[in-house]
Amino acid sequence: MNPVKRLLRPLYAPLVRKYRNRAKLKNQQGLIRAGVKECAGSGKPLKVIIGAGDTRYENWIATDIPAFHVLKHEHWALLFQPASIDRVLAEHVFEHLTVDELGQFLRLARLYMSKSGRIRLAVPDGNHPDVNYIEHVRPGGIGEGADDHKALYTSEMIANVLQECGYEFQLLEYFDASGEFHREPWQAEDGFIGRSAAHDERNVEGKLIYTSLIVDCWPRQYVE
Repeated sequence: MNPVKRLLRPLYAPLVRKYRNRAKLKNQQGLIRAGVKECAGSGKPLKVIIGAGDTRYENWIATDIPAFHVLKHEHWALLFQPASIDRVLAEHVFEHLTVDELGQFLRLARLYMSKSGRIRLAVPDGNHPDVNYIEHVRPGGIGEGADDHKALYTSEMIANVLQECGYEFQLLEYFDASGEFHREPWQAEDGFIGRSAAHDERNVEGKLIYTSLIVDCWPRQYVE
């Protein structure tokens, strides 16, 4: 390498990385916007996965940070039209944010949900009676990713947050404070949850080794 280039490389390398990251971000956001446009043109329901990682479902638009940060209003405004989203799916995302940040998300999301829109949330269940499960999922626990967990929700906790943010809701799967499991029928097309009673492969012979607290919620329609 040219000696001058070798000397200058530490100076321009951060600029090159910044340019490449910005180009990658624009490309990812462009893909999301293209999916949104295709839904609008075809009349298909607009279904969005947040914190998708590698998860991909047919007829769902997968999003993740940095292309879509759910706490940034400018990202919502860039990618979606108000009152346009029919379904939102977030499986094991909001344990990585604080309770206050869940509230921020809910307040932003209500601006972009259609009148019949629904949000399906799944988080680790703080009322699960298995102490080994709790040790894996609690903030700072021993499970994968638990070092980044900020909250461990119970059905009572999440109900309080939803009510405070002006949402109605239906709990679909959860343990209550006494350790009894409750489950309501739910449809995978409204948001598939792999870490659930029926779909997690760790649950065998009727033993609920790994479940989630699953809830559907939607903005309350206020009457003047």
